[in-house]
Amino acid sequence: MADGNGRGDAADGEIGLDALVGHAGYAVRRFQLWIFQDFIKTLAEVDIRPTQYSVMTVIGANPGLSQMAVAKRLGIERARLVHLLDSLEQRNLVSRIPSATDRRSHALHLTARGKAALAQFKRLAAEHERHVAAKIGKQNRERLLDILADFT
Repeated sequence: MADGNGRGDAADGEIGLDALVGHAGYAVRRFQLWIFQDFIKTLAEVDIRPTQYSVMTVIGANPGLSQMAVAKRLGIERARLVHLLDSLEQRNLVSRIPSATDRRSHALHLTARGKAALAQFKRLAAEHERHVAAKIGKQNRERLLDILADFT
């Protein structure tokens, strides 16, 4: 269908990106979208999202961390983390234990079910990483991780 300038709707491949082609931010964002879509698809059978996986991985590696420490380390807003932990707690994957030293704080731990689930999630996440390597090449994946290491 033609617009007011007599141009029809072009297929995505026919729409020029102009300066966006040279913008790292644009390219990284497009790659991030692909990464998240593949992660979600690969882990769909276990109903885990990238942020949930990140939170569980950090808790699993650091039992007893506070919610604030996890939020800060992963760059997640505290309110969003509370909601996320609520959902993981409802699934019996994570438990919040009142801190012995600060009654306003909770220590985070994986439950026994959470530990078993995380092992399964990690296997599926490794499959996802193989998809990334297949998409951009194993060496490019390793180079990309080296480049992005300063941001983790």
